[in-house]
Amino acid sequence: MLGFAVLLTSGCNKTDSNQTPGQKLDSAIAKTEQAAAEAKVQGEQSGAEIKAKTEAAFAKAGSALKNATENAESSSQVVANKTLNKIDDMAITTAISAELLKDAEIKLFRINVDTKDGAVTLKGSVPSDNVRARAAAIAKTFSGVQSVDNQLVVNSN
Repeated sequence: MLGFAVLLTSGCNKTDSNQTPGQKLDSAIAKTEQAAAEAKVQGEQSGAEIKAKTEAAFAKAGSALKNATENAESSSQVVANKTLNKIDDMAITTAISAELLKDAEIKLFRINVDTKDGAVTLKGSVPSDNVRARAAAIAKTFSGVQSVDNQLVVNSN
């Protein structure tokens, strides 16, 4: 209020011979209203700029959080898949080994079964090509087997 009074009186102290004191007062009020309107516009613009910057910062933070979450989920999925693959490989190896032990011709020979990512490798020695082929055929029958690398050696002792 004091500022308004100072503004009013300062407007009245100007020497303008053509204006009456009432006109001078009206002119000072108009200038005050114009200054207040300009201050309001500047305040609104500053507020809009602050709002836009805040929204941009939140959007950036939200995007970073989303990316971090997606990366964590992706990493977790990779670890889970690797674990499941190892479990699947162990199950395949166990199932094939058990089936080979059930076969009357094959159970007498030591056959090493290894599995990695569904690829089965058979190692050891067998007495004939027939037993070698039969072991590979048994390995190929299991779900999850992608390929069979038959490294069995025929030993004709």
